[in-house]
Amino acid sequence: MDQEAFTRKIVVGVDGSRASIEALKKARTIAVPLGAQVVAMACWSFPQVYGGYVAMGVEDYEKEAQGILEESLSRAFGPVVPEDVTSRLLCGPPRDLLIDASRDADMVVVGRRGHGGFAGLLLGSVSSACVAHAHCPVLVVHAPEEG
Repeated sequence: MDQEAFTRKIVVGVDGSRASIEALKKARTIAVPLGAQVVAMACWSFPQVYGGYVAMGVEDYEKEAQGILEESLSRAFGPVVPEDVTSRLLCGPPRDLLIDASRDADMVVVGRRGHGGFAGLLLGSVSSACVAHAHCPVLVVHAPEEG
């Protein structure tokens, strides 16, 4: 069998939020002692079009998502991204693409954007979908506290 079949993989959902940056850092912390590859995954899609209306600047969604992914990697790891971290930019709904990626991953790591108090007890739609439907363990990482 080829070596890639034995390489552990941790998939991280990246959207540019503080929680997803923290998820990237946490995933790498877990990956290093396991010899795992971290796959930073960002998803983008075109906005829904209603009644023939087409939003201006639609062609820039992929480019903007790529910029968010690159900035997130830079914020998490500095100017040099570690060799065990790769990135993927995919077109489609994040929850579906992350769940699909979980089929051949050892773990999925996602951030949770909380608002504190009672709202802080609830997970977002993407993290909830991953927790409920992923094919591997899921780690939900909170954004670091301010101050």
